[in-house]
Amino acid sequence: MVTQRDVARLAGVSVRTVSNVVNNFAYVAPETRAVVQRALDELDYRPNIAARSLNRGRSNLLALVLPLDVPYFTELAGHVVDQAEERGYTVLIDRTEGVAERERQIMMRRDRSALFDGFIFSPLGLTEDELRRWVGNCPAVMLGEMRVAGVDHVAIDDTAAARAATAHLISLGRTRIAAIGVPHVKPEKSGERPARRTAAHRSAGYEEALTEAGLPVLPELAVPVQRYQRHDGRLAMERLLDLPEPPDAVFCYNDLLALGAMRAVLARGLRVPQDVAVVGFDGIDEGRYATPPLTTVAPDKARIAELAVTRLLERVEGDQEPPAHLEAPWRLLVDESTTGVPGESG
Repeated sequence: MVTQRDVARLAGVSVRTVSNVVNNFAYVAPETRAVVQRALDELDYRPNIAARSLNRGRSNLLALVLPLDVPYFTELAGHVVDQAEERGYTVLIDRTEGVAERERQIMMRRDRSALFDGFIFSPLGLTEDELRRWVGNCPAVMLGEMRVAGVDHVAIDDTAAARAATAHLISLGRTRIAAIGVPHVKPEKSGERPARRTAAHRSAGYEEALTEAGLPVLPELAVPVQRYQRHDGRLAMERLLDLPEPPDAVFCYNDLLALGAMRAVLARGLRVPQDVAVVGFDGIDEGRYATPPLTTVAPDKARIAELAVTRLLERVEGDQEPPAHLEAPWRLLVDESTTGVPGESG
């Protein structure tokens, strides 16, 4: 059987470098990676996953803890599974639906830390204080806006993305721009919940764009919701349409809210985007097939997954570098819900 030592001898590199290439770790020079890959192909190297797990005392299992009631996370989970499988790992998924008690049960059970080599976790219900107490049980990477000392973190710049979405509406001549999904209360410095922090960052971007354009930030146009679901978006939009002076555009903090908002507009006999332009956030596939197709902020979900899995496996391998904040890219995909003409996402 061909071993990594055989590959290293042929490629003229160390066994550690071969291991890094086999596990697809990021910190290998492209030229070196190409040399090692040629040696792997020439020798027809196949990793012995079972033996590797036994030798290292590992399970080759990763836990992915997400609120799968939101399509964004379902799509993201698929990318995480793909990235892990390429590296010889299996992913087991725990559904939390953003419920604090469910997240608490999952993260506080020490037997899970013994079963899995590492966790990728997007918390919505737990507070920062609770998450801080959990840190240290197992290698982990957190997704989203919540950051905890001692844990690697992958996210996009929510504030910049929200600012761009709002600026797009302003560029179309819209002047009464509403926001659906704002926090119910002002964010706290301690004990803050991740979902609230995400909403606060998107609100900051929304308000910055209005201020920069010389438009007022009107409290009656900023609507909080209980959950980021279609029904909540519809109810929020109905409330906005009942105002003496309804908005001519709305920035929704996720695509499900935007889909619900569009339904409310159409149910009133109004048109999207002629009467109300609508922007969402998440870039889910469903938005591409809405009527009209949805303009949306699309985080690079594949890149988020790649960064998270790569960083987690570096920790599993014993990397002792200080915890890192890794930022993934995003794009504003402009489509018919704001311009009336087919665009990038349609």
